This record gives sequence, structure tokens and C-alpha cells, in this order.
Amino acid sequence: MSDPEETPPTEVPEGPHPARVGALRGAAIASVLMLGILVARGHWDGWLLLATIFTIVLGALLGGPRRVLQGGLLRSGRSGRQASDARRPGVADALLAHIPDPVILVDQRALVVEANAAARILLPGLKTGHPLSFALRSPDVLGGIDKVLSSGAPLKVEYSERIPTERTFEVHIGLLEPDGSEEVEVRSGVVLFFRDLTSARRLEAMRADFVANASHELRTPLASLLGFIETLQGPAKNDPKARERFLDIMRGQAQRMKRLIDDLLSLSRIEMRAHVPPTEVVDLTSIAGQMIETLTPLARDRGVAIRSKLPPEPLPVFGERDELLRVMENLIENAVKYGESGGKVDVELAEASALDGTSQAVLAVQDYGPGIAPEHLPRLTERFYRVDVADSRDKGGTGLGLAIVKHIVNRHRGHLDIASEPGKGARFTVTLPELPRV
Repeated sequence: MSDPEETPPTEVPEGPHPARVGALRGAAIASVLMLGILVARGHWDGWLLLATIFTIVLGALLGGPRRVLQGGLLRSGRSGRQASDARRPGVADALLAHIPDPVILVDQRALVVEANAAARILLPGLKTGHPLSFALRSPDVLGGIDKVLSSGAPLKVEYSERIPTERTFEVHIGLLEPDGSEEVEVRSGVVLFFRDLTSARRLEAMRADFVANASHELRTPLASLLGFIETLQGPAKNDPKARERFLDIMRGQAQRMKRLIDDLLSLSRIEMRAHVPPTEVVDLTSIAGQMIETLTPLARDRGVAIRSKLPPEPLPVFGERDELLRVMENLIENAVKYGESGGKVDVELAEASALDGTSQAVLAVQDYGPGIAPEHLPRLTERFYRVDVADSRDKGGTGLGLAIVKHIVNRHRGHLDIASEPGKGARFTVTLPELPRV
């Protein structure tokens, strides 16, 4: 007789429900990983840590079956599950995946154990089980791992890369140690948390440049004013002709400082509202006509003729009238001042079709002056950038006109294009989305 087919014995769980136990194990895993990340970032706020662990544990108690992170720093102990079930992505996987900054976990030999998607984008050569040095060639970071492993103290180092673009990171390196639990085995290793400092460094550099340039622009006329005041109080105290001449110069310097302060305030107001698109409907044709009429006397005094080509019908756009007047004022006035050797300035406004079939309003201001060298074109809209500093100051420029134009156009969801060739003048084109015609 053949032996009867054996049936596997039925497991009778003892104690808590297996699904609940598994969920608690996942919570323990996530808590340990969160602890490692907090250590790496240098945050030792006890209340924050307790609140984080409590939230994860509470979610586990209310959650479903156990999940584990397999093949990493965190792995299951004696679970009784099948291998296929143990390979399911767990709470720790989800936690890693949703951290926007790059995070890398390595063991004591600096072999990569886990890395989130952001880390693999930053370091395309990163491979699990391979040395971190294969993908990250930074002596400071690699040496920092050794220091953390030997001392146990967290460490911060900087990591920079120049290809494909220049970026700077602050790398927080912290030790991840076993918790001694029998149910969850944690192999000691190191957590590397990369914090991107690129934007902060660029903003800091821009702020420093802005303060330096603004201080210089204000200091020059102020020094001139103080010098003439001292002269009027001293040697020219009883000289009526010198007094009148010096007072005229002082008035010009004071007006220059006033223009600079007004431009700085205007730029600040525009930047504060950059995220708020205009909702008022204005007629671009009437705005262009008004500004051409206002600047015609200035052009005539400089021997420049403003030739306009405007549509006969209104050209409606969403915009703020004062800001769009400022755009046309700056562009036309610059063309008159810097292109006066050409003797004429063309102002054209027309309707055009975009690639997606929508209508656009296109404003073009063309001068026929000396033009602009190609190396200057990308920087013309930077604050205080000038092609010729002395010439710009002689013409009353503050170095902020085109920066204001760019920010206004951006707020109106438009585009500014600058084209020029030496000896052939310059053309400034503003494109704004036009309202659909009824």
C-alpha cells in the first residue's frame, strides 16, 4: 500500500494576529530608517523623532499585512513567510522613494545597499552591491564615510559637480547602528543625505552682487554732492557764478539717485507680484500710441525720428497698464538714447499666430545705432549690467531698465527677445498672449 499523501500541518498562530505583527515589524523598519536620516541631517529634536515614530506605528496598527525591505540595510528575521512574499516593497521602500533629496545607504565596506530615485538620477553609475566610489568620485565624501564609521559622529561635507551643469550639495553622513532586536535584523552602515545648495548659492551670489552694485551706484552721486556742498561752504561761498553751476550739477546728481531708487522700488514691487498674472484687459494699441506721443519731444531734441506702425483696431491683452507703459517707455527711450546716431527708431505693433494656433501681440522696437556685440546680448537684462558704463551714466541710465522690462514681460506670461549686430542697430521684441477676438 502506498503511503497516504502528506498534508502540511496547519499553523496555529500564537499571540497577536500575524498581519498585525508584520505591520509592527514594518513600522520598526521605517522608524530605524527615519532615525538614520535624522542623524544624517543632524536633527536631534526628540519630540519630532517621537512624533514620527508614533505616527508610523499607529499607521502600522491600522494597516494591513507586513512588508519588508529585502536586500538592504533593513531585512526581516525569522518571519515564516515565503521568499516571494518577502520581496514585496515595504514601508521603508516607500519612505525612501518619497524623499525628494538623494539618499544613499552603504555598508561598512562602502558598498551601496540602497538608494532612492533621486540618488540614481544624480549618480547614474550607482549600482547596488558595488562600491560607492565607482559612481561618486569625491575624496571628501568617501573620506567622510570612513570618519563616521571610526568615530560614530555625524559629519557634513560638500560635494560639487560641474558636468552637465555646475551643482553644489551638502552631504550629511550619519551612522546607522543595529537596535538589537531579534525580530528585525539591522546591519550597521552609513546614511548619506544630499541637500542641494545650488539655488541657495546662486541667490546668495546675486544678492551680494546686487548690494555691491546698488551701493556703488548710490555712492558715486552722493560723493559728488558732498564734494560740491563742501566747496560751496568753503572756497565758493561768495562766488555766485560757481554756486549756480554747482547747484545745477548737484540737482542732476540728486535726480540720478532718485531715478535709481525709483527703479529699485519698481523692480522690487514687480518681483513680489511675479507669480500673480494680470487679470485686467487693456488695449496695447492705445498704450503704444500714448508712449510714442510722450517720447516724441525727447527724440526730436536728439535728432531722432520715431516711425510707428500700429494696427488700426484695438489689440486687447491681459495686463497692467502702468507696467506695460513702463515696458514701452524703457524700450523706446533706450532706442532713442543709444541709437540716436542712426537718426530713426521704428516701433511696430502687430498680431501674429503662435505655433499652437493662438493669437499673440508682438511689439518690436528697432534702432539703427552702433548695435551690440554678441557677447553682451545674454547679459543685457541683468541688474546693473551695461555695455558701456560711462556712456550709460552720461545718458542718465541706471542699469535697471531692461531688467524691469524682463520681469514685467515675464509676469505678463510673455517673452522678450533681443537681436543685434555691430553697426546694424538693435531690435527688441516683446511677445504677449493676446485675448481671443469675439
